[in-house]
Amino acid sequence: MKSPSANSPVPHGQHALRCEGLQRYLGQGEGRVHVLKGVSFEAQRGQVYAIVGPSGCGKSTLLYLLGLLDQPDGGSIEINGQRMSNSDDFARTAARGAHIGFVFQFHFLMLEFSALDNVMMPMRKLGKLTSAEMTERAHALLDSVGLGAKTHRLGTQLSGGEQQRVAVARALANQPSIILADEPTGNLDVKNSGMVFDLLTRLAKENGQAVVLVTHNPEIAQRCDVTRPMRDGLFT
Repeated sequence: MKSPSANSPVPHGQHALRCEGLQRYLGQGEGRVHVLKGVSFEAQRGQVYAIVGPSGCGKSTLLYLLGLLDQPDGGSIEINGQRMSNSDDFARTAARGAHIGFVFQFHFLMLEFSALDNVMMPMRKLGKLTSAEMTERAHALLDSVGLGAKTHRLGTQLSGGEQQRVAVARALANQPSIILADEPTGNLDVKNSGMVFDLLTRLAKENGQAVVLVTHNPEIAQRCDVTRPMRDGLFT
């Protein structure tokens, strides 16, 4: 089944994301730590990238910078050719909503809302579709992750694997060009881990989206198109 598309599919093989010389310090005074030490990275549409490495090497810090959730202390970030690293909060928020989808280890669903409502939330925030269009797209996305029969189930009525599949559908809601995933299968058993990874990568590839994921799972990393090991704030 083809995944639903709000816009025309994005061409494969073009850079959706690029950063150069990223620097990030955390903490103050004697406790200040140089977390990222000049990291450069680029991600093409239609490709899946794994960032791997030991805890504390800077993987998640890099992902948060790439997702415009934090500001670097040096270096540059481009989203679809637009420099974002020095943009104001309004521009960064707008870029996140339009161009970036997030999947985290913990799904962060609004559990008191239905699966359908959770998938519609990013679309409501972006405000580009009518209510009927948002509902139709959310139904199609949930169908694409195998939850078409559970659209009206509350988050509390879904299993952990089902909740993470809703999170994948939500990440795809605004047809972003970039999907950033921080240990997206880290809280799941082997069966559900494979299912969520397969869904995320298949749907993203069909729509020409770049996927960048942080993982400790070597089997997941080996199945990605590109693996970038990190150590001590740099790619090795």
